[in-house]
Amino acid sequence: MSNIYVAGVGMTRFGPQPQATIKSLTAQAVRECLVDAGAQPQQIEAAYFSNTGQGRVEGQHALRGQIALRGEQIHGVPIVNVENACASGSTALWLAAQALRAGAADIVIAVGAEKMVYDDPLRRERVQQGFNGGMDIETGPAALAALERLSPDIAGVSGDGVRTVFMDIYAALARAHMQRFGTTQRQLAQIAAKNHAHSVHNERCHYRKAMTADEVLASRVLTYPLTVAMCSRLSDGAAAAVLCNKAGLRRLRPTMAPVRLRACELVSATPRAWDDFEHHAMRRAAQKAYASAGIGPGDVDVAEVHDAASFGELFVSELMGFCELGAGGAFAESGATALGGRLPINPSGGLECRGHPIGASGLAQVFELVTQLRGAAGARQVEGARIALQENGGGFMEVEEGAVVVSIFERLQRR
Repeated sequence: MSNIYVAGVGMTRFGPQPQATIKSLTAQAVRECLVDAGAQPQQIEAAYFSNTGQGRVEGQHALRGQIALRGEQIHGVPIVNVENACASGSTALWLAAQALRAGAADIVIAVGAEKMVYDDPLRRERVQQGFNGGMDIETGPAALAALERLSPDIAGVSGDGVRTVFMDIYAALARAHMQRFGTTQRQLAQIAAKNHAHSVHNERCHYRKAMTADEVLASRVLTYPLTVAMCSRLSDGAAAAVLCNKAGLRRLRPTMAPVRLRACELVSATPRAWDDFEHHAMRRAAQKAYASAGIGPGDVDVAEVHDAASFGELFVSELMGFCELGAGGAFAESGATALGGRLPINPSGGLECRGHPIGASGLAQVFELVTQLRGAAGARQVEGARIALQENGGGFMEVEEGAVVVSIFERLQRR
């Protein structure tokens, strides 16, 4: 990975965009990305297009990337359509990096786009139903029931709001963590409040409103211990990244310094006991990424992690090795993960506030980290950031995410 670079990034605002289409969102992100990379469409030698819902919602099943990218003059080259649950965007990044590592291309692009906010009841229902396919449709209900039994002393009281099955999964995992380690609902609220505070400084966020921990706790209950302010928003949006090797970089004229991709590791779930944390998919992906990059968790200056619920951020911070297992709540409570803290996590506002257009979410994390490493994040800038980590998980199988990508990026000086 030592000779792979992110030369440019682009991203739309996330949130409800009723007049937008997959094509128009893709166009906006790709154009910004190409300008940032100093690239022409004809220089792109392969493209990896991430989308999870267009087929089910709109009926556009095959050739989504070929169709979405044609208007941006990216055609004739290999275009690969990627669907890997909520890790789809990062899987597109992983595939793009593999093409460069294999010597199959010098300049490639990874793009993710999704429309998930609909007024039409049928389309809205199709979006909701899509989450059920992120689990084994035969064994998923039994797996959720098994998770719920991990916390016999904590009731999983449900609210009356609409939610996806993944919020019930996160809630069950949070209760199991509370039962085993003593994590509190207030610690989850403090993580959410931190991300809401970060979101105020990010004009591309779906939801930009500062909230206190008390306000987070007072928001509508989904399933205990989660309230709506602790959970991600379904959004419309797109994001993109141009990757290249040294030969490709010599042909580009990036507007800012490129960022080195030190590691990008994709793993999948394995059968295991819930409390075999050392073999958790996220732990394994992190260990592979650290080994590939030749660093450890103590070298990371800023991170973007998959916080579809605030418990997700808490647990990921443990599995990435940023703190001890069971200490994620206290770690966040100490202020270490806020801007100005030892290791700011989700300075973008995270999925909780930036939004979660599934196919674009992983690449939106890349957009944020590249912006941070370039020193261009404005009021949410992490001072002196040199090493950045991205974690993006997708789907769920028995006790863990079905797919996980962990990537590590490094700041470079302008050529």
